[in-house]
Amino acid sequence: MKSISLIQFLIEERRAGRVNAELSLLIEVVARACKRIAVATNKGALGGVLGEAGTGNIQGEAQKKLDVISNEILLEANAWGGQLAACASEEMEDPQPIPDMYPKGNHLLLFDPLDGSSNIDVNISVGTIFSVLRCPDGVTDAKTEHFLQPGTTQLAAGYVVYGPATVLVLTFGHGTHEFTLDREVGSFILSRRDIRISEETAEFAINMSNQRHWEPPMQRYIGELLAGKDGPRGKDFNMRWVASMVADVHRIITRGGTFFYPLDAKIKSKGGKLRLMYEANPMAFIIEQAGGAATTGRERILELQPTGLHQRVPVFLGSKNEIEVATHYHLVADGAQG
Repeated sequence: MKSISLIQFLIEERRAGRVNAELSLLIEVVARACKRIAVATNKGALGGVLGEAGTGNIQGEAQKKLDVISNEILLEANAWGGQLAACASEEMEDPQPIPDMYPKGNHLLLFDPLDGSSNIDVNISVGTIFSVLRCPDGVTDAKTEHFLQPGTTQLAAGYVVYGPATVLVLTFGHGTHEFTLDREVGSFILSRRDIRISEETAEFAINMSNQRHWEPPMQRYIGELLAGKDGPRGKDFNMRWVASMVADVHRIITRGGTFFYPLDAKIKSKGGKLRLMYEANPMAFIIEQAGGAATTGRERILELQPTGLHQRVPVFLGSKNEIEVATHYHLVADGAQG
């Protein structure tokens, strides 16, 4: 079978009227930046990129050196191309405007430059997550409020996982597709088209160390999974937890499963653990386009109206039937469903 490069795929999407030239070029730029991040990640200790950067991000979390490097690579790559009005990073408090010396475009880019960076030093998969929005008409100086659009308005979303292979998973709202980096030629090659996630699964990912802090409906749901075939679900479940969202989601994209980061007593005041704009929305878009489901445990993630650039939410995503069961338990506990 003839291999299809990312560039060829994007040209075909343009011819089909599913993306415009500006969005297509933006995705090429992001993919090229991610190849640079892959190189930096692969060097490990030999590249002097491991360990703490000695700084904190806007959430007050300690930054790794690769967090900072990845953020700079994405900012630099997207500054001059002319596809963006502004971009926003999980690592920065405010959006980054496009320098006046460069042309501005009609798109807004949000990204988590290095998801799962706590795993860098132990050589476990990490990744980049990104989301593309349309800049509102007539806006020449994009501010935070222009980014606060529901996930349903996303034009594109994707992630790159830096693992044994470097893999890009991408959607424009017409299915979810996977590309694998061929290092010999330096190109992302289409490896799976129109990915479908099985509706049933017996695999879940969750941080069990937080169990004592969960709400009662989450305790009920996970308790049933742990009871296995002797419990009310009537079958055994396996648990997986990488603690890199990209790696846990990519497992779901590859073989089905579920991922949960529920609300708990420790993070309730923050609204959740994961960021709506940089993590939950793009991953929900990707998962839904592959036939899965994504909720906060109570609401569809993509329908949330954002209230802040760094807003946090609970995340339930993956195989449709299990996400529906877990969400139903929360709504029953709230009295919203019988």
